[in-house]
Amino acid sequence: QVQLVESGGGSVQAGGSLRLSCAASGLTYSPACMGWFRQAPGKEREGVAAINSGGLRIYADSVKGRFAISRDNAKNTLSLLMNSLKAEDTAMYYCAAGPVFRLNVPDYTDWGQGTQVTVSS
Repeated sequence: QVQLVESGGGSVQAGGSLRLSCAASGLTYSPACMGWFRQAPGKEREGVAAINSGGLRIYADSVKGRFAISRDNAKNTLSLLMNSLKAEDTAMYYCAAGPVFRLNVPDYTDWGQGTQVTVSS
């Protein structure tokens, strides 16, 4: 059974930084793509950043230049370094794995339970 467990969320003031981590277990394959998504109350889940097994990265326009995604293929871990956080970054953040290198929610097959990030202005 695949498990993705996120950690590192919390509360921070605007302009601050947080690092999210995701540990994957039970995988019988090395995911072609792993990504971070977020969902704010009353809004749809949206893609934040993704990285494929070769290290290529894609980011949502709203986080470019502020967030950095990385992964350790050998350890099956995923990280998201978030700098210059804004109030609009407040959301539940989810780790996900899937076969397609895109930031579309339907393309991802395995999901974590999420970790809350709250940014106060």
